[in-house]
Amino acid sequence: MTETPFHAENAFTAPIIAKLKKHPKRIVFPEPDDRRVLLVAQELASREISAPILLGNRAHLQARAKEEGISLDMVGIIDPATSAELPRFSAWFEKMERYRKMKVTHPEEVMKRPDYFAAMMVQYGAADGIVGGNTVYPEAFFRPLFHMIKPQAHCPAAASCMAVVDENNPALGESGILFFADCAIIPEPNVEQLAMIAVESGRLASTLLGRQSRVAMLSYSTRGSSKTKHSEKTVAAVAAARQRARTEVVDMEVDGEFQVDVALDAASAKRKDVHSMVAGKADVLVFPDLNSANIASKLFVMGANPQAYGQLLLGLARPAAQVSRVATPETIFGVAVAVGVEAIKYRELIADEHQS
Repeated sequence: MTETPFHAENAFTAPIIAKLKKHPKRIVFPEPDDRRVLLVAQELASREISAPILLGNRAHLQARAKEEGISLDMVGIIDPATSAELPRFSAWFEKMERYRKMKVTHPEEVMKRPDYFAAMMVQYGAADGIVGGNTVYPEAFFRPLFHMIKPQAHCPAAASCMAVVDENNPALGESGILFFADCAIIPEPNVEQLAMIAVESGRLASTLLGRQSRVAMLSYSTRGSSKTKHSEKTVAAVAAARQRARTEVVDMEVDGEFQVDVALDAASAKRKDVHSMVAGKADVLVFPDLNSANIASKLFVMGANPQAYGQLLLGLARPAAQVSRVATPETIFGVAVAVGVEAIKYRELIADEHQS
């Protein structure tokens, strides 16, 4: 009997699994020589949640799975080095580089790399989303992704968002689910980038929660309690995010600048005389910089021990996510499901852009 290490579904994964089962999507994994990814592929395929695609040598991956007692029935395996798509992908890559005024001597050698091949698959519709980073440094995963996948037309940069789930913690949103942004990519976001992070993380939260999201933009100041250039930047970003959300018709509420206790705790918001649709019940926390976001998210996960899913990438024209090298199979599974649900929503967003 094959191993099934996955626990019961939680408030985050259960509804999105149900949604994805109705519209299964193709999720590509560029680093499948990893027991965790093989387990996730088995789970996704056997439950008919999505169609996983592993990139690598077929014989090797099948032998590896057999050693681990894992079934790869109904799991797609593509070897970039022998794929029928390699010549076409290489030609596309060479054309992209010419457009960037870059010269590529051996485009096929680049496209034989699973990370570049996976990004090209997603960019040109041979897969619906990508999940990777499980065996490499984040920068190594991001580089081909940002090189091959176009940004969304309305986004000045890519960013990231992480979902944390603890149904027993009343401080986490409405359902024990809280999103942190941006925890991985932009070190010092400017006002425009902060506004983009707020709207795109709010958009993603609304998609995954199935309801209007509430976004709090964080600072060490609440409603001008400490006026400095840092807190004023957050104030300006709140105004820019509201305008952006109205223009793009995103179903979200955004407010700030808030200290984190005001964002999450209704009693603290009341004591500080903050009246808001977001204060005390935020679903999304937008941090002022990468230092604070990364440190806070890691402290939260280590201290409260919730289930964490990320990093879900924002601002790209195709759904993608980076998982940690220490991610559990459950984490990778949840991230893959979230990317699949993003892929369902993706077509609607692209249609809206074409009409605007």
